[in-house]
Amino acid sequence: MSDSIYHIKIKKEYASAILEDLKQVDAIEIIEEPIPEWQKKESLKRLQEMKENPSSSISEEDFLKALDEDDEKV
Repeated sequence: MSDSIYHIKIKKEYASAILEDLKQVDAIEIIEEPIPEWQKKESLKRLQEMKENPSSSISEEDFLKALDEDDEKV
């Protein structure tokens, strides 16, 4: 096996199908874990905040851009 490290980026519209195909040929095992209660509560809280104050939310593009900027600072 090679010592190379590969980084891949899968477009989200294809990710599910690719993972299912890999599962079909026993190349991967998908381990399903329940969503913790704290995470469900936090998600519902954030959705409610967005409904009450839509101007406080940012687009997915702006969020990902901010993450990239944070990564560059590290």
